[in-house]
Amino acid sequence: MTTKGQADLAMAHNSSSADAKVAAESLVPKFEYERLLNQGKYQAGRRISLLGSIDAHPAILIAERAAFSTSSTDLISFTKSLTSVTNLGANDIYSWFLATSGTSQTTTTSSSSSPPQPPNLKINLIYPATAKHITKYSAQGMRSVTETPSIYQSHVRPYMQRNRDEGRLQWVFNIIEGRTEQEDVIYRAHSSAATNTNNEGFLLLPDLNWDRKTLTSLHLLGLVERRDIWSLRDLTVSHIPWLRQMRQALIEATCKLYPEIEEDQLKLYVHYQPTYYHFHVHVVHVMLEAGNTQAVGKAWGFESIVETLEAMKGGLVDGGGEVVKRRGMKDVSLTYGLGEASELWTEVFEPLKQKKT
Repeated sequence: MTTKGQADLAMAHNSSSADAKVAAESLVPKFEYERLLNQGKYQAGRRISLLGSIDAHPAILIAERAAFSTSSTDLISFTKSLTSVTNLGANDIYSWFLATSGTSQTTTTSSSSSPPQPPNLKINLIYPATAKHITKYSAQGMRSVTETPSIYQSHVRPYMQRNRDEGRLQWVFNIIEGRTEQEDVIYRAHSSAATNTNNEGFLLLPDLNWDRKTLTSLHLLGLVERRDIWSLRDLTVSHIPWLRQMRQALIEATCKLYPEIEEDQLKLYVHYQPTYYHFHVHVVHVMLEAGNTQAVGKAWGFESIVETLEAMKGGLVDGGGEVVKRRGMKDVSLTYGLGEASELWTEVFEPLKQKKT
């Protein structure tokens, strides 16, 4: 083929592509909405599937929120462009809001009669933020580590102790002691006065990452009142009855508050490593997008933890004595993921790895 022939073919191809692009873009404005097919399932409401028609023919339109722009120009103006910022709650250095993005608002202001745009952003604010917060929310590489019982006792447990001693749990204690967020507490089981202990109480409240509207993305937290359990590592055979009681109460309270949700639509899990060292249980809808919060090596199924403790007890009646009752999650190796900038990696596991080599 001659050079001129190649050029003519390229022009024809480009013209055909341009025409196809224009034709495709003309279809979306012609879409006539009929009904909602689905809202997100595992996308937590960020994707919708609509049934409608184009030129009297059935059509399905699937819309998903686009990724945020990362250009400096857009990021500098991001918070200034937000409208209808509504606070959902605040505790200590944490606040959370619903807001409407400026781009979305702009599309509705062309007509003064247009209804206000509903919030399309869930915003969490940490202020003042610490160096640890900055590290946690920064992009970083990941490592898979195995924490043996020996590593836990010699290195990780002391690390947990330092964290607690630095006062990083004050916001949790504010909730438990009734100083803050009491309007958000949807269930509270007080400790029994008859037993003269403070080990039975716990409360249930919305997680700060939930928009408090979309039931398929429901995410609640169960905080225990007792302060001797820092993480799942502290759970022993003797805690089995308490764990079963707490599970049932958390589920019953959730289903009572949200009647649309049935018991088998809920999942309970515990994080390890947790964000903070005060024992708490995550209660989520089974259709909540898994993401990092439910990742393998991060989330440990509540029922699986109880069954592991049951296996440690074996067939012995009433736990088989004090020795068996002291068996627990501290006695097994746990494998989980760590960010390369996390303190546990830089202070514990990276030095241990370097010693091996």
